[in-house]
Amino acid sequence: MVLTTSTTRNLNRFLNLSTVVQWNTTIRATVNENSPHKALLLFRQMKQSGFEPNNLTFPFIAKACAKLSNIKYSEMIHTHVVKSPFCSDSFIHTAMVDMYVKCDHLNLAYKLFEKMPERDVASWNVMIMGFAQLGLFDKVLNLFSEMRLAGSQPDSITVIGLTQSSSNENGLNAVRAIHCYGIKIGLGDNVSVANTWISAYAKCDDLGSAEKVFNGIPTSFRTVVSWNSLIAGYAHLERVYEAMNCYQNMCRGGTGPDLSTIISLISSCIHPEAILHGKQIQSHGIKIGCDSDVSLINTLISMYSKCGDIGSARYLFNTMSARTCVSWTAMINGYAERGDLEEAFELFNAMEEAGEKPDLVTLIALLSACGQTGNLELGRWINRYVILKNFRKTVIVCNALMDMYSKCGSMNDARELFQSMPERTIVSWTTMISGSALNGEFKEALDIFSQMVDLGIKPNHITFLAVLQACTHAGFLEKGWECFDLMKKVYKMNPRLEHYACMAGLLGRKGKLKEALEFIQKMPIEPDAGVWGALLGSCKIHNEIEIGEFVARKLFELEPEAAVSYVAMANIYASEQKWESVAKIRSMMKCNRVRKSPGQSLVQVNGKSHAFTVEDRCHPEGLLIYEVLDGLALQLTKEGLEPYLEFILDHERE
Repeated sequence: MVLTTSTTRNLNRFLNLSTVVQWNTTIRATVNENSPHKALLLFRQMKQSGFEPNNLTFPFIAKACAKLSNIKYSEMIHTHVVKSPFCSDSFIHTAMVDMYVKCDHLNLAYKLFEKMPERDVASWNVMIMGFAQLGLFDKVLNLFSEMRLAGSQPDSITVIGLTQSSSNENGLNAVRAIHCYGIKIGLGDNVSVANTWISAYAKCDDLGSAEKVFNGIPTSFRTVVSWNSLIAGYAHLERVYEAMNCYQNMCRGGTGPDLSTIISLISSCIHPEAILHGKQIQSHGIKIGCDSDVSLINTLISMYSKCGDIGSARYLFNTMSARTCVSWTAMINGYAERGDLEEAFELFNAMEEAGEKPDLVTLIALLSACGQTGNLELGRWINRYVILKNFRKTVIVCNALMDMYSKCGSMNDARELFQSMPERTIVSWTTMISGSALNGEFKEALDIFSQMVDLGIKPNHITFLAVLQACTHAGFLEKGWECFDLMKKVYKMNPRLEHYACMAGLLGRKGKLKEALEFIQKMPIEPDAGVWGALLGSCKIHNEIEIGEFVARKLFELEPEAAVSYVAMANIYASEQKWESVAKIRSMMKCNRVRKSPGQSLVQVNGKSHAFTVEDRCHPEGLLIYEVLDGLALQLTKEGLEPYLEFILDHERE
């Protein structure tokens, strides 16, 4: 058989195409097997073998670059696309946009997206999801509007992106609006969309709506993701018992847990009384075979640390075969939260020696510990480290530095940093307000708040809490009411329990104890121990027995084992020399097994913390320390400063 030139050319083209298909099949398989490096090597071998990629090759390679989150490789592949005959292919363009999004280069993704001659719903969704993951709700809304004007019909992915971008404490109305829109376009029965709504409502602290959406999913259609979304919502709000009940119902219904289930459950156990639940969930994790997963071990380290079992946390950390930055940070944060700066910094140094680079979370944990212990010297060292490693440009680090300086009493450093910031967030302003209030600069705190409002920056719940605390400590009753009304009437925010506690405390401190009691009794939400405790503190200041007794009874019901209520009431009785009543309070404490933790003082000497408690004489230099203190007390007496001496002795007795 004699082949013509045309037939030979067609046959060669077919043979070449079949080989390219084989290359594509192999590359796709390696990407799906999570071997992106191997996929890139195959792509290079394909090119070296003389085969040209086709319109299916580039999306697979773009996916490999996205998995590696490597911008250098991504730009190289983009160059190959530009040189190929497929540079205007919308499918490949979408893959390139997604690649840049996954590499955290949203600016490059958006530039490429804008140049696309044609955009389908997949292209719009990739860009919407990219901005959604950063919580840029306004940008997502703009894209959504442009998408509709361009004639593209939104789908489930679009609605998921819209929902995710609005999931924060100020986005509840937005989530509700998107929920309505999703139902309107026929996505109410889509389980993936419903799972996202469950998650979003929980993040907005609206568990009631989250539960309604979950209950609206038919039992047979609920997936493990549905259950995980609700469990994660309970964990987000630290509702460990509800999370456990949900987990039990999930297992009874025949849905098996996965790694996400176990991690969410463990992350809800952050108080000492929940440690037993945490251990039980850890056992379940071992049974389903995910006990060696690094993310689970990191969560366990955090759980044990927060529950006060630092020994178990360190044991898990020490037995890890491979540690990530998160592992180191979880352990460092565990020591930092305990105020054990020495151990935290030893681990920090060991982390660097191991070749693991600390990230923003690591540095923020250390700064928080410095603020907690008042260690200004180490805080300044971290500031220098931040500048050296070029983290100073990050707003979140600057906010943490301001918080540390404020808590260490160095408001000049905090102010200087605040004024030098090129960009300020609501957290920056709130930190300065809170820091000023903490250091007794109440008028300045209110001035900063006024300046913030004048600039059009919307305060949040925490901002108002800082302002109300400043008013409470300063005794600015009129200003306190003004801010409380501003919060409700102008910014349409529902005050939380802590805001009510501030107002109750402010009224009480000004001697308006009856008004404070009426204010609490008319609250639209049930007052907790914090609210009643604020009023009892005021009763202690003004030696008010009758209202004090009423408030104390409420507190004894709410927190029968909390020492502070008993001690406050005993002090009120003692101030009026009602010794029989004092004795009754002490008997109640014994019956309820209430123990008062002794007060503790921390002193920093040469970067090391020294703790002193009442009647503690265990310090190695104790004899010398108390000899000096006795000398100071004698000097105060000689100088006629007995009131100051009495003040010191009173605090030592407390």
